[in-house]
Amino acid sequence: MRVFMLLCSLLVLTAGFAWQLGWRLPDAWNPWAPLDVRQPPNWLTHFKLSRLRGDPALCRQTLETSGLRYRAQADSPASANCPLENVWRIEQGQARLSSSFLASCPLAVAYALFERHGLQVVAQQVFGQPVVQVDHLGSFACRNIYNRKQGRLSEHATANALDISGFRLQGGQRIVLAQDWQAGGQKGDFLRRVHRAACDSFSTVLGPDYNAAHHNHFHLDMGRWQVCR
Repeated sequence: MRVFMLLCSLLVLTAGFAWQLGWRLPDAWNPWAPLDVRQPPNWLTHFKLSRLRGDPALCRQTLETSGLRYRAQADSPASANCPLENVWRIEQGQARLSSSFLASCPLAVAYALFERHGLQVVAQQVFGQPVVQVDHLGSFACRNIYNRKQGRLSEHATANALDISGFRLQGGQRIVLAQDWQAGGQKGDFLRRVHRAACDSFSTVLGPDYNAAHHNHFHLDMGRWQVCR
């Protein structure tokens, strides 16, 4: 992790120096250029995603490339138990959603990256057809991690996490993590490949093999830690 962060820092410093000298980098490799969701993730993607949380203008510019259907949400009062800021309601992506969900800007953009460059690609490779619906268990929940009475707040408390429970294909086939992760075969292969692909876009990806609390969903969040389990 430390080596990765050091390499990213060196890349950012080098790119910034080159920019000052007037050298033109491709936007995909320029750390200060807005993230374009239409381009596949690279080493700079997580850095660019991190810039979105505190910059609503940059967030809007990035969301315009996302292909998502979304609505801005008003910031909640600072006195709220779990105040929300720069949060969006995501209504649909390439696939419809089982219901809309609230998302921090980094989570919204990471979801768009995952769907475009991970989920739909894997669905075509494994089944030869797209995913038309993503089923989820929600994003925002004002609670501590694992619903404990004491401890740190969950990433869900800032709408910075999404729990995905299954998918529906164009042909009508349904894939459910609670049933199909352990079943093996084509569906199990699909879910494992989707899990790996999610790690290219989200900071933390936890699946059914992580622990019993995640037996029926992928936990996807944009917290500070890079974890793929």
